Amino acid sequence: MSRRKITMASSSSIPATTVRGIRVAQRADGPAAVLAIGTANPPHCVPQGDYPDYYFRVTNSDHFTDIKPTFAKLCGMTGIGRRFFHHTDELLATHSDLSLDAPLDVVATAAPELAASAAANAIAEWGRPAGDITHLVVSTNAGSHAPGTDVRLVSLLGLRHDVLRTVLQLNRCASGCAALRLAKDLAENNRGARVLVACVELTVTAFHAPHEADTFDTLIPQGLFSDGAGAVIVGADPDVHERPLFEMVSASQYVIPDTEHMLTMQLGSGGIGGTIATGLPRLAAGIVERCLLDAFGNHLVVVGGVVEWNNLFWAVHPGSSAMLDHIVRALRLAPGKLAASRTVVREYGNMLGATVIFVLDEVRRQREDPEGEGAAADEDWGVMMGFGPGFTVETMLLHAAT
Repeated sequence: MSRRKITMASSSSIPATTVRGIRVAQRADGPAAVLAIGTANPPHCVPQGDYPDYYFRVTNSDHFTDIKPTFAKLCGMTGIGRRFFHHTDELLATHSDLSLDAPLDVVATAAPELAASAAANAIAEWGRPAGDITHLVVSTNAGSHAPGTDVRLVSLLGLRHDVLRTVLQLNRCASGCAALRLAKDLAENNRGARVLVACVELTVTAFHAPHEADTFDTLIPQGLFSDGAGAVIVGADPDVHERPLFEMVSASQYVIPDTEHMLTMQLGSGGIGGTIATGLPRLAAGIVERCLLDAFGNHLVVVGGVVEWNNLFWAVHPGSSAMLDHIVRALRLAPGKLAASRTVVREYGNMLGATVIFVLDEVRRQREDPEGEGAAADEDWGVMMGFGPGFTVETMLLHAAT
């Protein structure tokens, strides 16, 4: 039997022009853009004014009379009007021990279904078949399963089985911006890619009864967070049937040194937990302008040459009304500039990573209704911003395509 000698060509023998040519062919010609947005919430809604009584009742904690006024004060300070939850009185009664396994089982079923609802809305607006989606980015803080929400979405939405999946977990409120930053890179570096971003949040894994030693800081998650899902279709070089909403011009991430203790999240024996320092709004306000200057310094000439933040439209993750108030003062913004963020936190609460998608959708709605509050129809350039553990600031420069 004869043997043939196989020689592998070294990398230096491959013509650089050929490699570069392949690379150029792989990349999109234009910037990534938001092509469609979809949102969804569970049906169970609790008015924020009723929530303190509701929370102490469903957790059988009415005997904690000393901390209930503190919790009621906290709920009143959030700027939230109502919140949506997957967990109901009946579900909580069924899992009265609130051990970790039961909520994780709930999330394993409910999170993909809620994410699919938001994604189906985005796909319907997009107008192309679900099978045209090439990449899937799923972000959640609700739990940890493998296979998880990403795999379930393939079957629930009828995605192709070779769709490229990526999952982001436990990035807290910055996760929506982080997922969209990843989608931008995927769309621009893979010609013809259409990326579905699905951010889904369920608070049942973080829900627990109050403790007698609870303080303002430890009660914050119970008075602030809610359930929801947001989905976005991202792609570059839109075809004639697609309607780009926002071009994704540049993105950045900034970690403030020595702040790791101020915002944390972890999965422990009692569920999803972490810390939220009461000084976060002040900290964010103190660093936000520096982050923006670092992120957009090379692009400032595009937005007018002068750092006048009122010349932009804003899609800011609304951690709370206090966070928004501090940012308004730090950037010297007109009162209506964060109207989209205030609307979302009032109507839905803080849905962690999904919230910024709701805000982006509200910005779009306001731009299409120029007579509405805080409308920014005359402003072509804008900023999307989120905050997460680290303490991390995610920013993205947007250009309105419509």
